[in-house]
Amino acid sequence: MLSISDYLQAGETTVSNLVIEQYQKLGLTDEEFLFWLQLYRSQAKGDLFPDLSLISDIMGKTIETSYRLLNQLMSKGFLKIETKQNDHGQMMDTYDLLPIFQKIERLLETKAQTETSLSEAETIKQLYQSFEKEFGRQLSPIELEMIGQWLETDHYKPELIRLALREAVLNQAYSLKYVDRILLAWERKNFTTKEQVAEDQKRRKQVMLQKEIEEQGEKNSPVPKVTLHNWLNPEDSE
Repeated sequence: MLSISDYLQAGETTVSNLVIEQYQKLGLTDEEFLFWLQLYRSQAKGDLFPDLSLISDIMGKTIETSYRLLNQLMSKGFLKIETKQNDHGQMMDTYDLLPIFQKIERLLETKAQTETSLSEAETIKQLYQSFEKEFGRQLSPIELEMIGQWLETDHYKPELIRLALREAVLNQAYSLKYVDRILLAWERKNFTTKEQVAEDQKRRKQVMLQKEIEEQGEKNSPVPKVTLHNWLNPEDSE
């Protein structure tokens, strides 16, 4: 019967879920991954260059199979053998297991970049659709080229172009030239985000509102009393 003491003395092997979740996407077979785990387990216990015969016994494989799996991992770039100096100054061979983590990092970066590219492509597609919806027609080749130039040459953000389109529609100006003038005006003010535009619009509205309040106040203010001077009798001046 397995006792608690036996269980604790056996130790544990902790490996990131990323390795378990991504090993097949990296191109490892189940057998190769299990062999890598055995090397990882041995190193976790302090044996940096474990005896393959011991691993063969644990896996129920022949020693030839273990060497084959070792060579496969090395040829695929998941494993390297390095010679290092230990604490006693002796040179010793070790298995470098870090490459698999580096491969996972690159895999996740590529995945993130792909997702970002797809998201950007969808955003641009929706931008073109917004113009066609507001204009009530399909865009001409020249108009498509102009929007493409805003994105690729002028590097306007899609959200900024969409906001300029909204401004044009509110002014009932269904023209890309009008939208272009709005974008140029914002560019002169160094506006690159919709938040900057919104802040500027808020400020201008406050200025206009203050001006209206002042003008209304002038209209409603009482007519000032004008003193009439009686040049014949100064005492009668009002």
